[in-house]
Amino acid sequence: MAIPALPEQPSPTHQRLAAFNTAPPAEAYTLLLTCLHSETWAVRVTTHRPYPTVEALLAAADEAAYDLTRGDLTEALAAEKMPQLPPGTYVAAHMALSAAHTAYESKFGHAFVIAPDTLDHTLEAIRSRLLNDPEDERVLAADELRKLAKHRLMRAF
Repeated sequence: MAIPALPEQPSPTHQRLAAFNTAPPAEAYTLLLTCLHSETWAVRVTTHRPYPTVEALLAAADEAAYDLTRGDLTEALAAEKMPQLPPGTYVAAHMALSAAHTAYESKFGHAFVIAPDTLDHTLEAIRSRLLNDPEDERVLAADELRKLAKHRLMRAF
C-alpha cells in the first residue's frame, strides 16, 4: 500500500508574498517605501496586488519605476543616503567614500545611488559619474534606483 504524499509546505518566500498580497494597503505601502521612497511607485505596486509570484511582483515594481516622473525621482533621491560600508572597513575607505559622496551631492543635489556593489567599484563609479552632466546623471541615478528597489524587494521576500 502506497503512503500518500504529504502536501508540500509553502516556502518562506511564498508565505511572505501571501502576507504581502493580503496585508492592508497601508502596510504594503509602508514596506514598499523602504525599498524605494516614491509615493507614486508604492501606491502603484500596492494597488496591483495580488501578485502570483515574487517574479511578477519584481517585474511590476520595475515597470512602475520606469514610469516615475521627474518629481517622483526627486522624492526618491531625497530619501537615499550615502552607501554604507561593511563593518571593519578601513578608515581611509570611509574617508574616500565620504569625500567623493560630498562632491557628488554638491554637484547634483542628491545622494549618490548605486545598486549594492564592491567598495572599489562604488568609488570608481562615483568618481566617474561626477563627470556627467546633470541630465545624464539623472538618467543613471533613476536606473540605479530601479536596481536598488529590486534588490531591496528581493531581500524583503
